[in-house]
Amino acid sequence: MAPKVLVSDKLSETAVQIFRDRGIDVDFLPDLGKDKDKLLAEIGKYDGLAIRSATKVTADVLDAATNLKVIGRAGIGVDNVDIPAASKKGVIVMNTPFGNSITTAEHAIAMMMAVARQIPEADTSTQGGKWEKSKFMGVEVTGKTLGVIGAGNIGGIVCDRARGLKMKVIAYDPFLSEERADKLGVEKVDLDELLKRADFITLHVPLTDKTRNILSAENIARTKKGVRIINCARGGLVDEAALAEAIKSGHVAGAGFDVFEVEPAKDSPLFGLANVVCTPHLGASTTEAQENVALQVAEQIADYLLTGAVTNALNMPSVTAEEAKVMGPWIKLAGHLGAFVGQLTDEPIEEVNILFDGVVAEMNLKALDCAVIAGLLKPVISEVNMVSAPVIAADRGIQTSITTQDKSGVFDGFIKLTVKTPTRQRSIAGTVFSDGKPRFIQIKGITIDAEIGQHMLYTTNKDVPGIIGALGATMGGHGVNIANFTLGRTVSGGDAIALLYVDAPVPAPVLEELRSTELFQMVAPLEFEV
Repeated sequence: MAPKVLVSDKLSETAVQIFRDRGIDVDFLPDLGKDKDKLLAEIGKYDGLAIRSATKVTADVLDAATNLKVIGRAGIGVDNVDIPAASKKGVIVMNTPFGNSITTAEHAIAMMMAVARQIPEADTSTQGGKWEKSKFMGVEVTGKTLGVIGAGNIGGIVCDRARGLKMKVIAYDPFLSEERADKLGVEKVDLDELLKRADFITLHVPLTDKTRNILSAENIARTKKGVRIINCARGGLVDEAALAEAIKSGHVAGAGFDVFEVEPAKDSPLFGLANVVCTPHLGASTTEAQENVALQVAEQIADYLLTGAVTNALNMPSVTAEEAKVMGPWIKLAGHLGAFVGQLTDEPIEEVNILFDGVVAEMNLKALDCAVIAGLLKPVISEVNMVSAPVIAADRGIQTSITTQDKSGVFDGFIKLTVKTPTRQRSIAGTVFSDGKPRFIQIKGITIDAEIGQHMLYTTNKDVPGIIGALGATMGGHGVNIANFTLGRTVSGGDAIALLYVDAPVPAPVLEELRSTELFQMVAPLEFEV
């Protein structure tokens, strides 16, 4: 059956057609998102949900979304989605952070030019019948120093456009490498240096605990006298009250703001001040940007539902379509390793270590980590998946660590899982053969080569005669066919294991009979999603 997607906000018909062209059943109901009751009644039918800002995806909506697998937001802001609730439900939340990059960067440049030449005030004055040429004395941007706080995707575009305007560009960004700075043609500086030298300052960072009020009253006071400040990124990056006072005092010559600490901004200390240009969060408001993010979110949702590719997810590692093809068998193996230990563990799990060796160490480890944890928790939490697993593990106090190493054995790569509980430690390793089939290659430190089947039986024992006979006779006596049989031991007479791949679930009488003998220390049926 084809996946079913609901478009509950106003997306372009071209974006909706992308779903149809890719064989996805889509309902385009652009006004449904505004009606919470109708959305609650309908959402249970859909695998995917495409939205803009009108649809509010609350915990109640997510509870009703019994089939939902992915939410795609056409745009960057996801304030209208309860991401923690989505993660617990195992629903991927995606956005489109780059679809409006050029538009936002251009708006920042436009705001800078408007402030430099006092264009809005001059327009109002002229249209009011005045002719005040001498009142609106502006400044050139050519040769001036632009300080860019945040040289990521949008900031990088601003740097490029500013260099085209013959400005000197300096940038503050803790993650900006010298190589990237050279490529952008900017000088990398610390924040103090930027504040001291910049004639114009523009901000392009997300709002976090570290960036909140990055232009505080103290930092504004350290800026060059006559500076002009532009914020088209996020409200809260600048102390608006402190900036207003600096403008009144003449220390700051002007400002251009598209974003505010409280939105919609009905009032702000900046409103009404001379040479302050304010716009109502128009950074992404161009025809091209709105179309771009709509097309992008449709492609992302379709890719995930059809191929498993995860792009621009906010609560799960991204996996490209190419990665999904290569990693598919390894993700399946990771889930099997987790499921093996999870089915044998009846105590609280304290620690999980995942070792990635060889070729697998170069893959998307976060995605593989999520697959291991999901497999580990699934025996006790059936609805867990790769999205919800890390959240649930964290809620349960499970500490997870990842280790990588170069190829260390005969296999090109393998994954080894070690799980610690209050009383014991269990480990299992596996690899993927050239045929794409996952295999178990080590259990309890004992080397094996075991094909993984849907129904399996695992036993531990001392290496003594009679094990094979007991297993074969008991299985045969109860009509259970053995598809594959793997044995392993440490040394002669030491610890040994057996792993049987059988054609059907192991009946309870078989387990009881095997457990009643003195041959086996553990007899455990296992089930895997193959």
